[in-house]
Amino acid sequence: MTTLICGSLAFDNIMVFPDRFKNHILPEQIHILNVAFLVPEMRREFGGCAGNIAYNLMLLGGEPMIMATVGDDATPYLDRLDKLGLGRTHVRQVGGSFTAQAFITTDLDDNQITAFHPGAMSFSHLNKVEKANAKLGIVAPDGREGMMQHARDFAEAGVPFIFDPGQGMPMFNGDELLDFIELADYACFNDYEAKLLCDRTGRSLEQLAGSLKALIVTRGGEGSEIYAEGVRHDIPCVEADQILDPTGCGDAYRSGLLYGIANGYDWPTTGRLAAVMGAIKIAHRGGQNHQPSREEIAERYRKAFGALPW
Repeated sequence: MTTLICGSLAFDNIMVFPDRFKNHILPEQIHILNVAFLVPEMRREFGGCAGNIAYNLMLLGGEPMIMATVGDDATPYLDRLDKLGLGRTHVRQVGGSFTAQAFITTDLDDNQITAFHPGAMSFSHLNKVEKANAKLGIVAPDGREGMMQHARDFAEAGVPFIFDPGQGMPMFNGDELLDFIELADYACFNDYEAKLLCDRTGRSLEQLAGSLKALIVTRGGEGSEIYAEGVRHDIPCVEADQILDPTGCGDAYRSGLLYGIANGYDWPTTGRLAAVMGAIKIAHRGGQNHQPSREEIAERYRKAFGALPW
């Protein structure tokens, strides 16, 4: 089943400051803050929610199709998509703009200072869902107007989709979030986003789940919950080989959801597959550097839960 993944393609520029920010920021001088951090270690990762989800869905053997906007500097990312065999028919290059980029500096205490430039992501509304001929979709973090447009497009085309606002959650008020819930078939949030959703809409998770085929809440090391048809399915966390980098773990989890939905799995199986994908990812740096085979994914699932139905 072709799955259209609407979201961002981004470069993550990750720098390590071999000291502690607190040693260089004077609290009494915050009003005239002017600091520079020497970062001898730096790496650039391929990221963005659409890129990460599509990569993981490809590992599972799914049929991901990316819909995103990139800038003049996107050639390395576009070449990577070609090398991976991930089609970019619906990846629009916007002239005069940069590809979305995050600049993340981490100190020895794992504190982070991040700057994010949306760049071409702000033009995501120019892409039209109906041109993709997909059977399933997801609206992942992207430009505000694009997320709203793509949700409406999916609903009008009769294509079931997951609403996954992620870090874009603060862009929407309660009424707008309720509109997304009304249009979507499924919705996925982490525990903080779920609390914010309830606060802004004035409704409980159970009430919101009543408007959906399923509502999923991830809780990191505590596992996840799937509310579907009046039942809450508790999905355990899968033990990782090592906890190295949480970047992109949520995207890996969502690839498992999409694969399970596309293949008609029940919710416990779908949630457990999603948890396995998150555990595999967290043992690797970056959002797209893990390379398990489909057989290795199935073996990880078997060790944790028993045989997969594929």
